[in-house]
Amino acid sequence: MIADGDRLLVGLSGGKDSLTLMWILKERLHRVPLNYELYALYIDLGFEGSFSEPLEVYCHKAGYNFLVDYTDYGIIGHSSDNRENPCFLCSRMRRKRLFEIAERLGCNKVALGHHKDDIIETLFMNICYAGEISTMVPYQNFFQGRFTVIRPLAFVDETTITRFANEQKFPEFINPCPSAANSKRQEIKAILKELYRSNKKIKGNIFRALSHVKTDYLLKK
Repeated sequence: MIADGDRLLVGLSGGKDSLTLMWILKERLHRVPLNYELYALYIDLGFEGSFSEPLEVYCHKAGYNFLVDYTDYGIIGHSSDNRENPCFLCSRMRRKRLFEIAERLGCNKVALGHHKDDIIETLFMNICYAGEISTMVPYQNFFQGRFTVIRPLAFVDETTITRFANEQKFPEFINPCPSAANSKRQEIKAILKELYRSNKKIKGNIFRALSHVKTDYLLKK
């Protein structure tokens, strides 16, 4: 996923996943025969109760090249004109901004903290709300190869990341987004949690199914 000379922009949300990713990417620079540059970006969505300042203090103490981009994407996403799906619009604007800042910094790769559970949840979200079978992938080119999105934690369980974050005593930042606790993703997460509780093999089977697709047994248009 990472080559010598890469410039990486890490999308930092302030959550345990992206903080774990940033820690790992910086720590491994001392152990691998690769030289790459790291930048961390937090996109402030404009909500009251923003944690931009304490996150910036933490990142500077950790020695990260950290940037904050102040936007009103969250406010726009939750406006009266977009009540049906605020997360979709906000996410799209945030992703566009990530690429814009990556280009400005000369970064050729954007690293995101999505893990195995995120990938499974995205599969079910796309089936239920987009009517397609698709999910996020660990390595994906965009804009004719100008940028590559990488997800180094793609094969890691969320429970492992949670345990690591607790061991490292990462700070906890409260997400000020009003949809954080009742998003479509949270609904899917709750359904899957019940499913996993019934059979511990189900999560692994779903994840393996993503690379064992029998297209001959899918409906054709």
